Amino acid sequence: MGILFLLPNSFEPSPKFITVSRGQSFSSLADSLAEKGIINSRFTFKLAGRILGVTQRMRVGKYSFVSGVSNLTILNDIEGGLSAISSSITLREGVRSRVFARILKRHIGIDSNRFMQSYRDTSLIGIHPHNAKSLEGYLMPDTYSFFWQDDEREIVQRMITEFREFFVDSLQQRMKQLGYDLNDVVTMASIVEGEAVYDDERPIIAGVYYNRLKRRMRLQADPTVWFVVSDTSRRLTKNSMRVESPYNTYLFYGLPPGPINNPGRQSILAALYPAKHNFIYFVADNNGRHRFAKNYDEHLQNIRLYRKAKALAKNGGR
Repeated sequence: MGILFLLPNSFEPSPKFITVSRGQSFSSLADSLAEKGIINSRFTFKLAGRILGVTQRMRVGKYSFVSGVSNLTILNDIEGGLSAISSSITLREGVRSRVFARILKRHIGIDSNRFMQSYRDTSLIGIHPHNAKSLEGYLMPDTYSFFWQDDEREIVQRMITEFREFFVDSLQQRMKQLGYDLNDVVTMASIVEGEAVYDDERPIIAGVYYNRLKRRMRLQADPTVWFVVSDTSRRLTKNSMRVESPYNTYLFYGLPPGPINNPGRQSILAALYPAKHNFIYFVADNNGRHRFAKNYDEHLQNIRLYRKAKALAKNGGR
């Protein structure tokens, strides 16, 4: 019996990793362990598993085993999830929820369809009134620690909890002072996230868009158009600006129906505390920053400066 349970399994390099996935059979697991060289014998490992009754009690997870580990230790670990390891995953600001789903599928093996099903449950937001149609915008970007094939709904709930813990009572009071609901604020934050690179510019850009709303101007925000055409185009064109969609702020007045990505904390704060100024236009320069203008003539001048700088950069500064 010692051969079955206690004989060490030696391998290099050490440690080695194995995943136990939902619905995986014990026989398939034994095959994977043997193929990776973690166990010396499929037969003895399977026999030990049957004797201990582990074949129907495997815990989903990613496991790490070092050289010299016995069959008994491997079986106990897999039954109790004892050596299951987590993965640190950074979900960045300005990314859409469906991209989060793909990232999580790649790194921790979740079912992306199940993730997106939970993404429809706006009752998880827990802040009222929100008027959200989905959880787009409410999955807080951050670096998370997840286990292999963690439950998709629990992942969504955890990201929503991070959002809710950030959007505290004082921010909710500020939202009410502005006269907007939660969906409006997060939508504005998502547009700012799509435009800004530097934190110090986020409140200024938010201020530009609020100024446009006050003046009954179209927002004309490129990121809202990209939200509509990103599946069919690699860049924005004049035709993109004509696409019929309530998210196209070149055609329709006001905010789009909902967020266009998941904004980070700084963009949410910018949407709540926009800079006070008279700018109504801005154009990018060549280093990720923007030039702001109070009228169209200033804006045209900034565009000329941008084009001149771009031409100089293209010609090597000559």
